[in-house]
Amino acid sequence: MPNNVAASMRKGSTVQKVLLPGAKSTKAASKKKLSEAELKEEITRILTANNPHAPQNIVRYSFKERSYKPTSAVDQMAVHFVLEGSLVHEDSDEAHRMRAKEGLPEETATVDTGVEPDEEEPETSDTPVEDGREVEEAGEEDRPDSVASKTDRKEPKVTNQFNFSERASQNLNNPLRERSCQTDPPPRGTFTATATQWDIYDAYVEELQKQETNKEKQKAVASKKDNDKGKKKTLLMETQTDDITKVGKASKIFERMVNQNTFDDIAQDFKYFEDASDEFRDQEGTLLPLWKFQYDKAKRLSVTALCWNKKYQDLFAVGMGSYDFSKQGRGMLVYYSLKNSAYPEFIYPTPSGVLCLDIHEQHSYLVAVGFYDGCVAVYNNKEDGSEPMYKSTAKTGKHTDPVWQVRWQSDDMDNNHNFCSVSSDGRVVSWTLVKNELVFTDIIRLSLNAAVSEGPEQQPGIACGTSLDFHKQIDYLFLVGTEEGKIHKCSKTYSSQFLETYNAHSMAVDAVKWNHFHPKVFISCSSDWTVKIWEHTINTPMFTFDLNAAVGDVAWSPYSSTVFAAVTTDATVHIFDLSINKYEAICQQPVVAKKKTKLTHIEFNPIYPIIIVGDDRGYVSSLKLSPNLRKKPKVRVSIGQHPIGSVQASNQNKPTSCVESDFA
Repeated sequence: MPNNVAASMRKGSTVQKVLLPGAKSTKAASKKKLSEAELKEEITRILTANNPHAPQNIVRYSFKERSYKPTSAVDQMAVHFVLEGSLVHEDSDEAHRMRAKEGLPEETATVDTGVEPDEEEPETSDTPVEDGREVEEAGEEDRPDSVASKTDRKEPKVTNQFNFSERASQNLNNPLRERSCQTDPPPRGTFTATATQWDIYDAYVEELQKQETNKEKQKAVASKKDNDKGKKKTLLMETQTDDITKVGKASKIFERMVNQNTFDDIAQDFKYFEDASDEFRDQEGTLLPLWKFQYDKAKRLSVTALCWNKKYQDLFAVGMGSYDFSKQGRGMLVYYSLKNSAYPEFIYPTPSGVLCLDIHEQHSYLVAVGFYDGCVAVYNNKEDGSEPMYKSTAKTGKHTDPVWQVRWQSDDMDNNHNFCSVSSDGRVVSWTLVKNELVFTDIIRLSLNAAVSEGPEQQPGIACGTSLDFHKQIDYLFLVGTEEGKIHKCSKTYSSQFLETYNAHSMAVDAVKWNHFHPKVFISCSSDWTVKIWEHTINTPMFTFDLNAAVGDVAWSPYSSTVFAAVTTDATVHIFDLSINKYEAICQQPVVAKKKTKLTHIEFNPIYPIIIVGDDRGYVSSLKLSPNLRKKPKVRVSIGQHPIGSVQASNQNKPTSCVESDFA
C-alpha cells in the first residue's frame, strides 16, 4: 500500500498543472484576439530565493570594536513542511538492537536479505516477459509476503518491512548553520585609592582645562573642503606651513634684513639725522617723517589705541576699531616693529571694535584690550592662535557699554595679575586673572552728583566714564574723565565718594594722564579744542591751551616733565615745552597729506626720540623729534627748595608753575 501511495504521488506530481494568477486561460485567449506584437512580447519574471520576511537589521555586539555591528548572514530559508520518519535501515546497528530488544530471530534478517536479489531479478532480467500474469505469479511465489509463504511459516511482523526511501518532500532542507565567535575578555585590574575633596576638585579643574583646549583646537582648525582639489590644496598648504615653521626664525630675520635694505634711507635718518636748522629757529623744532605702518585688511578701520612695549622698545601695539557708532563691526589688534614696517608681527582679529589697550610693564607678552561691545580681554603673545586667553562675558560682569580705557595694576597679595577698566555704563571695574577666568570687582560707580550712585533707583544719574589713569606712585589714587566734561579724583580704598571733582571741559574728556615725574600734575584734553594742565590739589587749571580743533589725544614725554604732545582732528601734531614757552607750541606740523584725515592718538617712545601717530584711515606714522624738541630742562635750585633729582631722574625738572606752587 505505501508503494501505491508513493506512486500515486509521483504520478500526481507529473500530471498536475499549476495555473499562475497572471496567466490567461485558453478560453479567455480565444475570446480576446491579440496582435502579433503582443503575442511576441516576452514577459520576464525573476524569482529570487530571498525571504521577504527575514529581518535585515540584526545587530550583534562586537567585543573587538566594543560596539554593536550589523550581521551580514541572514537566513533566507523558509520551511513549509517537515516530516520526520521512523524508518530504520535493516542492516544498521540500530535495526539489530531493535531485533534483539523485541526478541526477533536472526533468520528473518537472512530471509529478508535473500529475498532482495530475487525481487530484483524480474526487473533486471534481459529477457522480457510478455505475459504480465506470469510475472505476477512468479513474484507472488518468490516474495516472502505472499500467501503461500505466510502459510508455510509463521513469522512476526517486522517494523521496517520494506526498504524504500520517502519521496514526499519537494526539496532538500538545508542544514541550519550558526556562526559565532569568542573573543578574549578585556584585561582587568584592581585599583584602589582614597579620594579627598581636593583630589576631586583638581580632577574637575583638569577636565575643564582639557575641554577648553579642545574647544580652542576645534576653532583653530579650518573646515575641510569637499572637492578633491581643495583637499590637495590644503595638504600643500599644511606641508608649506610645516616647512615654514622650521625656518620661521631665520625667515623673519631675513625679511627684516630685506626690509631694512629697502628702506635704508629711513633707517639712516632714524639713527644719524639731526636737523641742523634748529640752531636758527629760536628754540622751535620740526618732525621728520620715518616709517609708515599699514595693514591691508585694516584699511577701513580707525586707529583707536596705541601702546609701546616697555621691554622691547621697537615693538608697539595698535588697536583697530571705529569711532563712528553707526558703523560698528569687526576690529583688530596688531603688533608692529620698527625693524619691519611692511607687515605686522602679530595679528589678532576681533569680532568687535577695539577701543583701548594696555601692555603689562613686567610681563610684556600680556596685553589688556577693551571692546566696543563692553567686553574686556587679555591676549598672550606666547600662545598660538588668535583667541584671547581671558575674556569677560555677561555672566562674569562685562560692561554694558563701550570700554574706553584699561590700565594694568600691580599684582595683588596673591600675586594675581589685575587691571582696571572704565566704561560708558559708569562702572570702574577691577579685573583679576584667576586660573581660567576673569574675576571682576566694582571699584566705583560714577554719578552726575558728587555722591557715588548706589542702588537701581539712582540709575538715571549715572555719569559716563571716558578716560582713566592711575597715579605713578600712589597705587590707589586714580583719575576718571567723564562724558559730561568733569574729572573725578577717586581712591580704591574709599569708594563711597569722590575725593575731588574738577569742572574741566565743556565736552567729553578724551584723555587724562598723570605726569611721569611730578606727583601732583596731570593733563587733560577734550573735543572742546582745549588742553589743560592741573595740580590735583587745586580746582582750577594751571595752564589752558586752545588748539583751534578738537583734540583727540595728549601724551607726556618720557624724558622731560615739561614736554607734552597733542593731536587734533585737522591732522596736526602740537608739541609744547613749558620750560621754553608757556603760551604757544614750539612745533605745529601737519603729518598727513590727505585732507579730511583725522589724527586720533599719539604716543612717545620710551627710549628713542620718536613718536607714533594714528589716524582714522588705519595708518600709523612714525616721526623723529628734532634736537630742539627733546631738550632736557636745566636744574633750578633755590633756597628752601627740595632737590629736584629726588622727584625726576635724568636731570629733568618740573614745570615752572609747579615749582612756584611748591614754594607756596
